Amino acid sequence: MKKRGRFSVEEVQFIEQNCEALSPQAIADQLDRDVSSITKHIEENIGFSAKQKREVEAHQELKRKPYYKELEKQFSEAELEMFQFHFKKMWAQFKDDVFHTEEIQIVDTIKLEILMNRILTSQHDSIINIENTEMLISVEKQRDKEDQDRDYISSLERQIAMFRAAQETLSKDYKDLQARKATMLKDLKGTREQRIKAIEDSKLTFASLVKKIASDPTFRTQIGLEMEKMRLATEAEKERLSEYMKYEDGQVDQPFLSADTVKGD
Repeated sequence: MKKRGRFSVEEVQFIEQNCEALSPQAIADQLDRDVSSITKHIEENIGFSAKQKREVEAHQELKRKPYYKELEKQFSEAELEMFQFHFKKMWAQFKDDVFHTEEIQIVDTIKLEILMNRILTSQHDSIINIENTEMLISVEKQRDKEDQDRDYISSLERQIAMFRAAQETLSKDYKDLQARKATMLKDLKGTREQRIKAIEDSKLTFASLVKKIASDPTFRTQIGLEMEKMRLATEAEKERLSEYMKYEDGQVDQPFLSADTVKGD
């Protein structure tokens, strides 16, 4: 019987330390836990890929924002979940390079998206109400004329007129919100056309890259660490492939053979 319940502090530390080296199944076997709970914990709190890790960090950071409590008051649980989804995706898209004013624009853009979804939901409800009301009218009109309730039919027809008028208002509101959202995305340079244009207009050259490496210690350290990791990984793989390996057909050979790796025996 596998363990259930919340992870202990030791289990959380083990997952964080080994999630990149071990598979979720291997971690689950080590901790005597169900693999689905391990996978869910990594997805929600750590992330698998670099992009997913940025999204997890953005999701956690959102909950620490001072305005998050206001969002909880403004939206339903389902809408808040949708807000969190869009926020972490947009935050990861901009790679955390966001000023405060841009952050507010992101928040407002997502609010517009949720309001647009509300309108579409209301329109769907109006369509259902119209269909149901028309059905009631049809049933009433199928009666004999002397048995028909004309006041009832007139009341239902007025309801349909109200629903249709509400639909027109909702459609107008939706188009208005859509235009405002498009403007905000343009201001954020979040459309595909603007991303491509930003790349084409980039002033980054090889000379400016060298200058950045020379003048920015943090960037220089980051580049140096990446280069050293690549060098160490290359050396380790070169050493591994220089050893004798037995293939499936039974032959033994060195995948990487050079004057430095050739063996005398």
